Amino acid sequence: MSETQLWDDVDDYFIGQLAPEDEVLTAALRDSEAAGLPEIAVSAAEGKLLHLLAQIQGATRVLEIGTLGGYSTIWLARALPADGRVVTLEYSAQHAEVATRNIARAGLDKIVEVRVGPALESLPVLVDEHQAPFDLVFIDADKSNNPHYVEWALKLTRPGSLIIVDNVVRGGRVADPDNASPDVQGTRTAIELIGSHARLSGTAIQTVGRKGYDGFALARVLA
Repeated sequence: MSETQLWDDVDDYFIGQLAPEDEVLTAALRDSEAAGLPEIAVSAAEGKLLHLLAQIQGATRVLEIGTLGGYSTIWLARALPADGRVVTLEYSAQHAEVATRNIARAGLDKIVEVRVGPALESLPVLVDEHQAPFDLVFIDADKSNNPHYVEWALKLTRPGSLIIVDNVVRGGRVADPDNASPDVQGTRTAIELIGSHARLSGTAIQTVGRKGYDGFALARVLA
């Protein structure tokens, strides 16, 4: 058995026992694939982790940067109370259209707001609207802009909020300071920002599984 097959088998076992998908989640992935969206949604195991983190946080307001087909959005929104709110930002109008249908089928369209356009244009608008702080921010968009997203997340959160940055391992390339790829440099800068910022305390975890060799960073906003 190959190492990657072992990872898949273990992931399948954990997901089957701890994070089984229902028809709504399965349909979200199926319809996203049928619409030609890239197959880069979080795994069911990570979706359940996001769900649990939002519940542990007692979150009522969540910001997601990078909607794709709405799969992770559904996991997050299901963790919120009936009067909760998820604002999710998606660059692609096509992706947003698929996500909106998936979210509506999940019965979460009253909780979730999908905003279309470049996140670096939508985020200042959120600041200007003087909305209540977000309790959790999930960043899963273009990796070159990760440091900018973290900076904006700080403007839109409160002490005690969580910021999660997905896909930080980059297949191990993140450890190479000479790698000039924008996704690697953006991720390295975001990690270094989390490590050095006076208002953040964080860590990063490597993972293996259905999504291969990956990982995420988790930071808490300090006073």
